[in-house]
Amino acid sequence: MPDRANAVNWFEIPVIDFERALEFYQHVFGATLTQNTVAAMRMAWFHMSSDAPGASGALMQAEGYAPSEIGTVVYFAVTSVDDALRRAEERGGQVLVPATSIGEHGVIAHVRDSEGNRIGIHGRR
Repeated sequence: MPDRANAVNWFEIPVIDFERALEFYQHVFGATLTQNTVAAMRMAWFHMSSDAPGASGALMQAEGYAPSEIGTVVYFAVTSVDDALRRAEERGGQVLVPATSIGEHGVIAHVRDSEGNRIGIHGRR
């Protein structure tokens, strides 16, 4: 890993129902994802800014990709964890870990998305 580089620079979230997942993530995070097809992979990219901290990624529908509630958890930064949890439930998500203080570092929660993936949410209440 190069010195001074963040450990993660890209993530992919497997989806089954592309349109349902796209609606879920756009609603929960108030973001517009950019749809693309790369080879036989259908993707929806989250916004990326090369001069901002953090990693970007995509929703991914392709052979060999399967949603999972176990394994690595990707955390999304939000202004209000409580608002993100409410919006997730509005689109069929399920709260797995409620808003939990991590002290001076803010608040986290875990959600099962519309496809069955576990995702993390991090921010303030």
